[in-house]
Amino acid sequence: MANSCVGLFLFFALFLSHGIVELEASHHVYRNLQTVQSAASTDQPYRTGFHFQPPKNWINDPNGVMVYKGLYHLFYQYNPKGAVWGNIVWAHSTSKDLVNWTPHEPAIFPSQPSDINGCWSGSATILPGGKPAMLYTGIDTKNSQVQNLAVPKNLSDPYLREWVKSPKNPLMQPTAQNQINASSFRDPTTAWLGPDKKWRVIIGSKINRQGLVILYKSKDFVNWVQAPMPLHSAKDTGMWECPDFYPVPVSGKNGVDTSLNGPYVKHVLKISLDDTKHDLYTIGSYDNLKDIYIPDKGSVENDSGLRYDYGKYYASKTFLDSIKNRRILCGWLNESSSVADDIKKGWAGVHAIPRQVWLDKSGKQLMQWPVVEIQKLRTNHVSLPSRLLKGGSVVEVSGVTASQADVDISFKISDFEKAEVLNPSWTNPQLLCSQKGASVKGGVGPFGLLVLASKGLTENTAVFFRIFKGQNKYVVLMCSDQSRSSLNQANDKTTYGAFLDVDPLHQSLSLRSLIDHSIVESFGGGGKACMSARVYPTLAINNTAHLFVFNNGSEAVKIAKLNAWSMKKAIIN
Repeated sequence: MANSCVGLFLFFALFLSHGIVELEASHHVYRNLQTVQSAASTDQPYRTGFHFQPPKNWINDPNGVMVYKGLYHLFYQYNPKGAVWGNIVWAHSTSKDLVNWTPHEPAIFPSQPSDINGCWSGSATILPGGKPAMLYTGIDTKNSQVQNLAVPKNLSDPYLREWVKSPKNPLMQPTAQNQINASSFRDPTTAWLGPDKKWRVIIGSKINRQGLVILYKSKDFVNWVQAPMPLHSAKDTGMWECPDFYPVPVSGKNGVDTSLNGPYVKHVLKISLDDTKHDLYTIGSYDNLKDIYIPDKGSVENDSGLRYDYGKYYASKTFLDSIKNRRILCGWLNESSSVADDIKKGWAGVHAIPRQVWLDKSGKQLMQWPVVEIQKLRTNHVSLPSRLLKGGSVVEVSGVTASQADVDISFKISDFEKAEVLNPSWTNPQLLCSQKGASVKGGVGPFGLLVLASKGLTENTAVFFRIFKGQNKYVVLMCSDQSRSSLNQANDKTTYGAFLDVDPLHQSLSLRSLIDHSIVESFGGGGKACMSARVYPTLAINNTAHLFVFNNGSEAVKIAKLNAWSMKKAIIN
């Protein structure tokens, strides 16, 4: 045992300096991972065709997502023993294109006292020399949340199939002196270098109802010291999970290294609110001398603020794609079905299509768009010519596989006379969408798409716009209405909504929806507002699903363009 510990210490010393060391991987447990039972049901109408999900069992957060030797690596939270949360390990898949994925053995699994009760979320950092390192939360023998380090066993392996844990784990842990809550200390971010050449990392936490991210610093990535003050905090927000902190250029769509700072970038702080399961973000400035983050004036730091996605989307993570010089966002789409139904189908959880993110020209919000690689799955192109869509119209889009499709449509409004007046008290867009769903006739709108729809529209998910007359401008409301998505009443059919920062007087209203059996991912205004829904129709499944364009307003709207494609199945094993 002593010789083994000496070997591990030597390995880490060389790894974190310059060496590439071969060492027999230790801590091999959970070797029965491939023997768990397969999905209980062979009838699988809700399994996706081009979204990432393993063949069976539970998944949640994307973890250390990164590029290494020309391959994209996705590590994610996985239960190898069932379709509910528990027994969490870091599963691992690789891809050349972010679309087709090859699975590997789980990379990190409970084996040390510092993670014996679970290997929870964390992040990848690329150290000097291109060496990946993973900081992750472990649940120790006392069920406390502590932070650990793992590195690849063999840097010459492009697939990084085996990992070794630091013998100094845990590197960061709650103590009586640092007053950290042992049950609220998790999810380390990608680390960055400060002007003093020290590494920084933040970890989600809370003190009573105050959410915060605790800052640590290190010279060598092993010995970490807590900073006197958190990087940032906000009152009455509860636990901050899965934080993410990264720079974005003030102009252009390129991604930049996490350590970059200066006048040509803004910083994004994303937090996952444990109370509401929403991913919120603010845009601001990072003072790397005082080590504080300052949100821009007017930022809203609660559930009414900016969100990556106004639907079912959580525990997201970004990474710098050094292959294509862009920042990529990955997120988890949890189920809206009952636990009993999840167990019956034998799986739960999928990942959203990876999105490129950049700063909007206004500097006030992020833009998001599905990675361009997903377009390689498009087939059977169908288009509709420009036409007027009168009030009460429902037009079917034929020729595409409506259960597995990519639809891109834009509308042009010329007459706003019948637009409803926006009551000043209507400040909650989700509530407004719930009250004024697709079936509620309006003035200008609702108009948009009916997806995963049955022939007689008994079942459908409606993604649409509605325009209101505000005090000084017209206000665009975007909704995703799941209220008629399924005859199965056991599902969560919450309606989602957001106000879209688009001027309909001078701009067309664009909507893109990725439809994949039980997923509807929608992007409004070129990516200014995103909504992901999980739906489980009983009639509109596979070849019985239909796609329609509709207008339930009294005012006609113009379809400026519509392009739709069937989507081929991605190779995801």
